[in-house]
Amino acid sequence: MTALALEAVPRLKPGVRRRYDAARGQHILLAPERVLVLDDIANAVLEKLDGATAIDALCAALAKQYETEVETVQADVLELLADLRDKGMITA
Repeated sequence: MTALALEAVPRLKPGVRRRYDAARGQHILLAPERVLVLDDIANAVLEKLDGATAIDALCAALAKQYETEVETVQADVLELLADLRDKGMITA
């Protein structure tokens, strides 16, 4: 697994989408033959993926939203996005 750069611009891969599943009462990430249930933090990160915003700007927005240190947010976001990239859900 290679690390993601803060300058990378992540986006969902074609065929992958985030949606609210009323049956589960949770947000999910759908891909062909795969469903990932998202916790609140993962959902907050993924709702900011617009295909134009770099990871560092995304982390700054989340740090401001949650009133925490940007370095803490960066570590968590980089780990989440690297995991999703390795699962074939995003590109970055």
